This record gives sequence, C-alpha cells and structure tokens, in this order.
Amino acid sequence: MPEKRIEIAGLGLATLDIVLRGRPGVGSSGRFAFDDVLLEGGGPVATAMAAASRLGARTGYIGTAGTDFAGECKLLSLTKYAVDVSHVVRRPGPETQVVMVWVDAHTGERSFTTLSEMLGDPLRPEELDRDYITRAGYLHLDGCHAEAAFAAARCMREGRKQVVLDAATTSSSVSERMRKLIPYVDVLICGSGFAQALTGCGDVSDACRLAVKLGPQTVVQTEGADGSYTACPSGEFHTPAFEVDVVDTTGAGDVFHGAYIVGLLKGWRPEQIAVFASAAAAMACTALGGRAGVGGHPETLAFCRHRGANIDG
Repeated sequence: MPEKRIEIAGLGLATLDIVLRGRPGVGSSGRFAFDDVLLEGGGPVATAMAAASRLGARTGYIGTAGTDFAGECKLLSLTKYAVDVSHVVRRPGPETQVVMVWVDAHTGERSFTTLSEMLGDPLRPEELDRDYITRAGYLHLDGCHAEAAFAAARCMREGRKQVVLDAATTSSSVSERMRKLIPYVDVLICGSGFAQALTGCGDVSDACRLAVKLGPQTVVQTEGADGSYTACPSGEFHTPAFEVDVVDTTGAGDVFHGAYIVGLLKGWRPEQIAVFASAAAAMACTALGGRAGVGGHPETLAFCRHRGANIDG
C-alpha cells in the first residue's frame, strides 16, 4: 500500500499533559484543591498538527516517544485526531516529555512543570525520512530537536517547499538555534516579545517589519488578548483577538499556528488567514486542555461569520 501523503509535516515537541484546573490556595487539611483534571496531548508542534488535522488538513508528526504506557498515551492523543505518527522514533524506556499544567479557574491562565531531562535524547538528522518530509507542502517547526529541525528545513528549502517556525514568547535574547533556523523559514509565527528580541526594535509592528529582512516572507507576532501583528509582502496589519469566555489558554498559540498553515494551504489572503487562526485559537480557549475546544473547518468559519468576520472558503 502506498504511503499516505501528508500536506503538513510537524517536527518538534509532543508532550503528555496532566492538566489540573482549580482555584489558587490550599484546601482543607493542607491539601491542594482542584476542580477538574484532564490527561491530554500537548506540545507546540504536536498540538498544531492536531488542530490542522481537525480543520481538514492531512498532517504528520515527527519526533520521539518512549516505549512505556505514557508514550503510548502520547501517540494515541495524536492518532485520535488522525495525525500520522508513522515516523515517530521510539526511545526505549519511559516517556520523558511529560508536563504538569496548572490552570487558574478564575483567569484561564496556566503554569507548567516539566521533567528536568525532557529532551535528553533528541531526534537526530540521520533518523529523518527526508522523502516523507519533502512530500509535504509545509514543514512546521518549534525549534526542538534542533539539529534534525535544521536538516529538515534545509531539505524543504532545497525542494522549494515552505517552512513555518513557531518561535515562543520571550522577554530576553533569542537562542542561537533559533537564529540559525530563521534564514530557512518562510513564515515566522512568534509570541510576545520575540520579534523585538530578534531585531532589537522595541515597537512590535516595526520589529515584525525588520524581522522580514532576516529571511521570512511573513512574520506574525501573537499578543494574546491584543490579537496579532503581521508583516508580509502585501503590507502590515493588526488583527484583533476574538472575545470568548476563557476556560483554559493552554495551547491557544499552538492552535493558531496549525490554523494559520491551513489558511496557507487554502491560498487565502494574509488578512483572512490571521482572522481564521485567531478564531481557531479563541475557540480552543473555551475548553480545558489545548485541543478539546478546537472546532472543525465549518464550525470555525461559522464562528467567524457569527462575529462579523466572514471568510470565503
């Protein structure tokens, strides 16, 4: 049987998240009280692939997983969203990419606790199936498995395919591994403060515009409740965020990235893509965990129309 051809390959972090939602403070008898608990898959690239698949794209995840029950659960959290995991490399032993997520029931904001050796044995370049990756139109990276990510990005560039990079929020300097990747990136989607740290410019719009000169054709910086800022060949613009009743903001940025690539696959204008991605991220915030709130393609378009942001597609 011929191998399934994917549209988006995601190479990066996949985690198993233990999500606890509750109120700050300590319960009776010194016990920590929480209202809800969820075992769910997480990780920037993995959640983006799950979201893109939910929105109708054919996606595959590339990374590592342990051989214990936690590793099986992590892979199941992807296959239930129809993400292809045939190119995940299993590392003998326990799953190390496990995250404890605490969600404040009042605000929906979260904090994370991880294992100290979360990526002690990263994916190596020689473990990549380059044909599998380059058959996809888009490669999505988050900077994890750094050497393999760089090798994959080079392959995509040589094949004239597109690379999307999720660069996380930062208030300090940009790592060398990220700077090394950026010249091979076509679409840079970053969190608050990244473009400023990358360029040394304090204004977010100006920083995005300057970041385009470093290699990417398009730079998008997400700012949570303040929406996103885009610099691209057609110009610069700001996209407001949608207001929703927030349950949990975990994974909202990751969902934004997955939805953004789906918009690229559709060939939409940058303004349409930003609205669609913002809608998908907003919907994700209405449920506990990073994936449960992600809607399908029709539901996300309906969400946009209901709020006066009609997108043809």
